Amino acid sequence: SNNNPYASFGATLAWDEEQNLWSTPHDVTHTEADDDRVLYNMIVVRNQLDKDSEEWQKLNYDIYTLRQTRKEVRSRWKHILEDLGFQKEADSLLSVTKLSIISDSQNMSKARDILLKLSEETNIFPTSWELSERYLFVVDRLIALDAADEFFKMASTVYPKRPDRGDEGPRALHS
Repeated sequence: SNNNPYASFGATLAWDEEQNLWSTPHDVTHTEADDDRVLYNMIVVRNQLDKDSEEWQKLNYDIYTLRQTRKEVRSRWKHILEDLGFQKEADSLLSVTKLSIISDSQNMSKARDILLKLSEETNIFPTSWELSERYLFVVDRLIALDAADEFFKMASTVYPKRPDRGDEGPRALHS
C-alpha cells in the first residue's frame, strides 16, 4: 500500500483535463447544458474504442474540433467585450457555471432575441454552430449592464455576416 498522498496526483490532473469540456481547469459546468452533454457523450464513446481504430481517430478529431470552435467563439466574445471597455471584467462576464442565474426573468426574451440576432446577422458564431445556453447568460449580463446593443453593434462591425454564405435560417437555442 502506498501512503503517498500525491501518488494519484498526475492521474487526477489527466482525468480533469479529459473531462474538462470547456478547456478551463476545474470547470464545474461540464455536462450541465445540452451542448456539454453532446461533447461529454462523444468523449465517453471515444474512450470505449480502441485507440488504433478509425472510429477512435474520427471521434478524437471531432472532439478536438468542437473544443477549438468553442475556444474561438469565446475568444471572439472576449475581444468584443474588451473593445467595449470590459478589459478586467471580460472573463467574469463570460464565466457561466451551474450556479449562474438570469438576472431578471423579463430579460430572457430580450436575451434570446439578441442572441438569435447575433447568430443571424453577424459571424460571431461559426455557420454550423448551434446556439449555446451559455451565451444566453452572457447576453443577460450585457442587458443588465445596458451594453447589449453596443455589443451587437461591435459584433456586426468586427464579425460581419459574409454575403457569400447561404442563409441557414434561425438556429434552435438549447433550453
